[in-house]
Amino acid sequence: MKNKIYVNNDICKAETLPARFYKDQEIFELIKEKIFLKCWHWIGDESLIENINSAYPINLYPKFLDEPLLITRNQNNNINFLSNVCTHRGNILVKKKCKLKKITCSYHGRRFDNNGIFEFMPEFQKTENFPRECDNLYKFSSFNWKKLLFVGLNPDFDIEKILIKIEERIGFLPLNDLKPDLTLSKDYNINANWALYCDNYLEGFHVPFVHKDLNEVLDYNSYKTEVDKFFNLQIGYGKNEVECFNIPKSHKDYGKNIAAYYYWIFPNLMLNFYPWGISINLVCPESNSKTKILFRSYVFDKTKLNHGASSDLDKVEMEDEEIVETVQMGIKSSFYNTGRFSPTMERGVHHFHSLISNFLNKK
Repeated sequence: MKNKIYVNNDICKAETLPARFYKDQEIFELIKEKIFLKCWHWIGDESLIENINSAYPINLYPKFLDEPLLITRNQNNNINFLSNVCTHRGNILVKKKCKLKKITCSYHGRRFDNNGIFEFMPEFQKTENFPRECDNLYKFSSFNWKKLLFVGLNPDFDIEKILIKIEERIGFLPLNDLKPDLTLSKDYNINANWALYCDNYLEGFHVPFVHKDLNEVLDYNSYKTEVDKFFNLQIGYGKNEVECFNIPKSHKDYGKNIAAYYYWIFPNLMLNFYPWGISINLVCPESNSKTKILFRSYVFDKTKLNHGASSDLDKVEMEDEEIVETVQMGIKSSFYNTGRFSPTMERGVHHFHSLISNFLNKK
């Protein structure tokens, strides 16, 4: 890549990502290979694939990576993430959700079991050195956490270690009781680069200026960001303890009025924990200036909905989208290149930009 992107590890000296990062088509294509193919991705939950010997095809980021995946649940009740591409001539194997014990290609009859292992291929008796390991379906790394499903394409880090650390912090919540709530789930389409949406999420700096109602319930002066290797946490402190978590005495946060734990996992996943459950934002790039946000909610206590920091999430989302789209227009300016970071309020953004710089510059 011409003119490498560099972000100083010292936030007090660092400059933000240059405007060209958000505009350049070469960079947009490069992040597929250098970032998204090297990371973990949230797919959904176990309700996608409930039954034994069932299969569910999905395309991961259809307007971006467009990677065909096949989720299967085998006879031992284990969930696999497989390539949905036949290893003979590249045909898509399964086109809709179904029950199956065997995966048979509709093009030339190559057959696999539902773990992706090659079993049979007609007219290949004379083919030498066949079958090989590469004739099996590619099996992706995966992890199931509280029935939430994660897949790694060729990941450079371990998602399990991240989720273990997250659970150490929020494990006092009844996470095994989480249930999807479709009434609180929707998709949003915004006219902005995916990373601008992440930039905005990763700081509470804008809350008093953009979210007037949210600022009434959050204590801006106590807002805190904690940075870890491939994820970070923003802690939203509430002004009204009734609308905060009931934190046990043995917990490190006992006695604090915490209204929300906002977790972000590189590059594009937000896990927002509230006293009622979790809202998840998955940021899906579509083009340099178009992004889809998948917003999904999982609830364990409906009585606590619509209070405190989560009282009107749709309104907060609309306010965020409006400001992000305005920034998208602004970075087109010939007279804007980079900015500087607030060392107190933009640690999460600096962390994000540093990771992008590190991943893009890896050989």
